[in-house]
Amino acid sequence: MRARAARAPRSTTDGAVVSALSAARSEGSTRRRIGVMGGTFDPIHHGHLVAASEVQRVFDLDEVVFVPTGQPWHKTPVSESEHRYLMTVIATASNPRFTTSRVDIDRGGVTYTVDTLRDLAAQHPDADLFFISGADAIAQIITWKDLDELWALAHFVAVTRPGHQLSVTGLPQGDVSVLEVPALAISSTDCRARVRHGAPVWYLVPDGVVQYISKHRLYRSEA
Repeated sequence: MRARAARAPRSTTDGAVVSALSAARSEGSTRRRIGVMGGTFDPIHHGHLVAASEVQRVFDLDEVVFVPTGQPWHKTPVSESEHRYLMTVIATASNPRFTTSRVDIDRGGVTYTVDTLRDLAAQHPDADLFFISGADAIAQIITWKDLDELWALAHFVAVTRPGHQLSVTGLPQGDVSVLEVPALAISSTDCRARVRHGAPVWYLVPDGVVQYISKHRLYRSEA
């Protein structure tokens, strides 16, 4: 059994409080801290990047791994996985603490969070994992596959918009932290709609992603 991540408060929306209580590593510990940012990234936008950067700062993470889903179990059809992967690589390239993983894409089949975390735990046996996701998704975590194993694999960080309240009723005490991130007002759905209607997405997504979307004519129509 892997060592569990150092625990943050059960829930909080004050980043400074989370930082003070969770950033300190156990004395003498050599274990790394790795954030896992899962999502369809269709397209990846500045909200994702700001959220990952803020969680990295607050939880003193050594690295944040972005993991584009292969075939999501809970969403309607998404863009080709290679497009989403390459946009994620482009968007994260300038931050030395950000990397992009193909584990979900290369595994094939439907993507489940537990499989993502199993694969990354096997790749990084010397690390504690912090799974980063939107508060709306975390609120539905009790419906996820192999729920009990999830708590053993990672600490969960729910990022939320200011003013959004996440109920942690029914979730294990100490396994979920909540962090407000203002930039989460941006959504991939809105970005796709803007492209479809000919509106610009500059400053909503990274410049390189804007150019990639244009070059490959993504989101021009929706099935």
